[in-house]
Amino acid sequence: MDPKRELSSIDLSALVTELGRYEGAKVDKAYLYDDDLLRLKLRDFDHGRVELMIEVGDVKRAHVADAEHVADAPGRPPNFAKMLRNRLSGADFAGVTQYEFDRILTFEFEREDENTTLVAELFGQGNVAALDETGEVVGSLSTVRLKSRTVAPGAQYEYPASRLNPLDVSLDAFVRHMDESDTDVVRTLATQLNLGGLYAEEVCSRAGVEKETPIDEADEGTYRALHGALEDIADRLRSGDIDPRVYEEPLDGAEDGAPDDSDAGSTDRPVVDVTPFPLSEREGLPSVGFDSFNAAVDEYFYRLARDDEGAGDAPADAAPSRPDFEEEIAKQERIIEQQRGAIEGFEAQAETERERAELVYAHYDLVDEVLSTVREARGNDVSWEEIEETLEAGAERGIPAAEAVVDVDGSAGTVTVELGEDGLAVELEADDGVEVNADRLYREAKRIEEKKAGAEEAIASTREELEAVKERKAAWEEGDAEPGTGDDDGDEAGDGEYEVDWLSRKSIPIRRPDDWYERFRWFHTSTGYLVIGGRNADQNEELVKKYMGKHDRFFHTQAHGGPVTLLKAAGPSESADPVDFAEETLREAAQFAVSYSSDWKDGRGAGDAYMVEPDQVSKTPESGEYIEKGSFVIRGDRTYFEDVPCRVAVGVQCEPVTRAIGGPPSAIEGRAAAHVTLEPGMYAQNDAAMMAYRTLKERFADQSFVRKVASADRLQEFLPPGGSELVE
Repeated sequence: MDPKRELSSIDLSALVTELGRYEGAKVDKAYLYDDDLLRLKLRDFDHGRVELMIEVGDVKRAHVADAEHVADAPGRPPNFAKMLRNRLSGADFAGVTQYEFDRILTFEFEREDENTTLVAELFGQGNVAALDETGEVVGSLSTVRLKSRTVAPGAQYEYPASRLNPLDVSLDAFVRHMDESDTDVVRTLATQLNLGGLYAEEVCSRAGVEKETPIDEADEGTYRALHGALEDIADRLRSGDIDPRVYEEPLDGAEDGAPDDSDAGSTDRPVVDVTPFPLSEREGLPSVGFDSFNAAVDEYFYRLARDDEGAGDAPADAAPSRPDFEEEIAKQERIIEQQRGAIEGFEAQAETERERAELVYAHYDLVDEVLSTVREARGNDVSWEEIEETLEAGAERGIPAAEAVVDVDGSAGTVTVELGEDGLAVELEADDGVEVNADRLYREAKRIEEKKAGAEEAIASTREELEAVKERKAAWEEGDAEPGTGDDDGDEAGDGEYEVDWLSRKSIPIRRPDDWYERFRWFHTSTGYLVIGGRNADQNEELVKKYMGKHDRFFHTQAHGGPVTLLKAAGPSESADPVDFAEETLREAAQFAVSYSSDWKDGRGAGDAYMVEPDQVSKTPESGEYIEKGSFVIRGDRTYFEDVPCRVAVGVQCEPVTRAIGGPPSAIEGRAAAHVTLEPGMYAQNDAAMMAYRTLKERFADQSFVRKVASADRLQEFLPPGGSELVE
């Protein structure tokens, strides 16, 4: 198998976020090797020495390299390197972006006297161009003069024509582009959708679609499955949910499709690929996992260069180092946990969709009346706004069909009704009848169950991998470990002794909670009361309608764009008495409301919030006025909290349950075994979550425990929307 020599668009998408973590590093010097490998040496306060490598020759890559992987500086610098030294020396690295879905990275550098942009073209012949503040080319490795674009000193830099981004394409656009092809599915994904061969095959495998299916034989189900697989990949990239892999050649004699992992991770093997997450198309190959995609890319290209030089053979008498079995076991267990969670999620989703379909039939007459009323109005050219007003008026008069309607979305042509004793929301296509809507819901349940079946197969495969790793560990320790050097140091404390030093414990038992409020934003105050907030307009509506008790307190920010925040006097099924909340409790709830509002997103250091009683909150506007979904009318006096700091803490709770938690620092400090505090800042939400995760993980001896209960994606759920940074 030929090794990969160029990073793909998907690879670059995963790398950009990680490269952005070096923002603020200062450039020391620029070097150029063999006219196609650019090295920028930088210094960073947090990371120390940073070596940024950009190669645009036969190998095309861009990443930060380990200092040990960097060759000695070349001799006399060529003119391009001299120009970069003049422009970049002492400049701050200000960020990196990927252009559209192309293999182009744009690096920004800022200096008091002049700013410089480096554009790395990691496709075709490859090129690096330096631009001034106006976008004019100052210098480039290669001069390009084409009818479509010019890259030459003195010319305005022109990006290539934009390509379709398959990770953002809607289902309708996806179908349209696929139908324009006259070949098979995999070739269309590779070319028309710009995925390239490997990821086109991966999408087919994840969707369960035969790769060579002719386009004229592909139906709606085929397209939905393929588009769903694309969305899953896009979601992983956006959320930073990666599990980087370097794939290696199997040992001689290994059966096809059955990887021999007896020395997976041995640096003697030739490498063949590097990916931001495991691919089913590579499952027949041994692989090595990494904590970051940048580290995986660096290791891959370092070994690729060594393989090309023929320097991969180790001395015959070299003693093998012990593989990191514990790390691999932890990774497999983490994957299993994620897969188990996905299965549970699919089961719940499918059950909910079936319940919705059954409720549509159970309330056939009511649903038919709603749909018929809307269709008749639309047939008479009545606007969606008027339809919504008419339904609201009907609800006030007690008309059951109108009372059931909770939302009208003219842009999507849908009406949402609440059905059944629990008021389950069901979105209906207004142009379709009862049967068609119910059938759509049944089909959606079936589609989700098919995803569940795929996840069950995946978890079975992962369990096999886990057992194989454990067997290899046992075989290694039996045959190679020296007596007395095992990892089992016993439990000298004895049975029953209560350990409170969670950070030092080598193994922390996981006790997962199952609390009703965890789908909302939430925290427990330092005095033990629950505070919950909405993540969106739908949840804001739900909190007020379903969960606000008469003795609770309602909080909101003065600034527009914030969550409904409830300080609960009791749980949803518990009776509550009036509560005289402590001032500390009220201020923590106010800080929660402020921190998750637009105050944080706009970078403000503090904001104002107010508190009212539940009976002051209404959904009924003044005559002639209109309130948006998720908004409410507040009547009467308010209690204000001024200049409340925008700060949150995220941490790891170890007792009485184990989980990630987040909220006002004063409430989290006493509940978390370890925590970090954040304030509005420059790092994107997923970057800040990764920084917090790494900081927390380093504090625990049982780092696998942190990965299982407080991974970066779980911590991200507690971070406010907008930029953040850790407070020292």
